Amino acid sequence: MIPGELLPGTGDVTINPGRPVRTLPVLNTGDRPVQVGSHYHFAEANPALEFDRAAAWGHRLGIPAGTSVRFEPGIGRDVDLVPLGGARIVPGLRGECAGPLDPPDPDPDPDSDPVLDPVPPEPAGEGS
Repeated sequence: MIPGELLPGTGDVTINPGRPVRTLPVLNTGDRPVQVGSHYHFAEANPALEFDRAAAWGHRLGIPAGTSVRFEPGIGRDVDLVPLGGARIVPGLRGECAGPLDPPDPDPDPDSDPVLDPVPPEPAGEGS
């Protein structure tokens, strides 16, 4: 091996295999570009982005890790979203979630998969 040498594999790489994909139209209504990273909770993205935030609740961009999507001012585009995985806890960001994405399940069904079959709660409104 040569230091710094890259040895790429052959074939295509599939990202998010088996994950349901949700496509949403997004419009940047602001006067500056907005960039959203691959694992950011999309429902909490910049307020200048106009899209169905309830439909985006619990989802992230369906793009390779470490990449982002740039939204130019006044230009709309469709984005693919996939459910966030893992424990589905979103701390910080804009504070709209600041914790678990899903309500506690008092009677968990061992046959259900909360990642592949999410039931997103309504985002918290004013005064919640």
